[in-house]
Amino acid sequence: MFIRDMSCISAQETYHGELFTDGVKFFDESKLWAKEPNYKGIIPMGLLRRMSKLVRMSVATGMPLIDKHQDVEGIIFGSSNGSVDHSLRFLNQIVEYSEGTLTPTDFVQSTSNCVAGMLALMGKKRGYNTTHVNQGLCFESSVLDAKMLFEEGKYKTLLIGGGEEQSASNYNIESQRGLYKIEEISSKDLLNTNTPGTLPGEGVAMFVVEAEKSNDSIAQIVAVDSIQHVDTEGLADKLEIFLKNNGLTVSDLDSVVLGRNGDVVADQFYNHLEKDLFTDHNIFVYKHLSGDYYSVPAFSLWLTAQLLSGTKLPEECVWKDQGKTPKNILLYNNCEGKQHGFMLIKGC
Repeated sequence: MFIRDMSCISAQETYHGELFTDGVKFFDESKLWAKEPNYKGIIPMGLLRRMSKLVRMSVATGMPLIDKHQDVEGIIFGSSNGSVDHSLRFLNQIVEYSEGTLTPTDFVQSTSNCVAGMLALMGKKRGYNTTHVNQGLCFESSVLDAKMLFEEGKYKTLLIGGGEEQSASNYNIESQRGLYKIEEISSKDLLNTNTPGTLPGEGVAMFVVEAEKSNDSIAQIVAVDSIQHVDTEGLADKLEIFLKNNGLTVSDLDSVVLGRNGDVVADQFYNHLEKDLFTDHNIFVYKHLSGDYYSVPAFSLWLTAQLLSGTKLPEECVWKDQGKTPKNILLYNNCEGKQHGFMLIKGC
């Protein structure tokens, strides 16, 4: 499966590529908010005012790709939360109106699959359309879904993506579970804290992927896999099996993109792999730029594809530089130390 084109909105200025020209921006607040573009000319104003934040970011990244690549046949999206704010608005209306006449917009905008549905309606795409919502593996599941469709020979070009929005509602909910830092820190220092919790973020990344390599191909998604509820030794064994199944060993990799997030629970897995397996590899990191959220591996794939296309990543993304030319790259992310996802990416 090959990436032909892509677009991204994140806490950095990624929509027009300023991350690579103007540099990284760090945050001193507890949330990393997305840098949204000017939607004028991208989304009709009549539609924009009814859209949740997740939907408008997704339409702004997805619709230009659909318009540019008319051969897109289906849409697959990964988002675990959808719009929590709109969900709570709808629930409050149930109480306020005693289950009477409710505003349907809040319900429609609250569901995770409203993104894929909206893109299909606006882009007039009547093919395969689905959304994966399985928390920290929702984007990896979307990638796997696309690969299976290509292997079945049913489709040649698909739009895949992943994204979440941040709001006071889900911040408060997730804080109750201890997912976020209690202490005040700058995102610049996030990866070196080694304390419980991380900093939340938000964003959307979309990709036009195709079954066969073309002249426009940027990078190849060779394989994707996942595992849940393992210890550090079990994770290392799973990784080596994953590479072996794709005809590789750890030494065949030159670079690794790790989802370090400053949380002492999650980072123990990255520490173990780095110490035991990735002693000789370039290591890149990114969550101090984007914040952490369920579908953040979509942002890491966007960053990796930029790297493989010849774009020089900001020095803040380099955790360890061994001077190797990135060609075979492993993306590894875990969610709360429970869900673990791998993607193997290769340059074209």
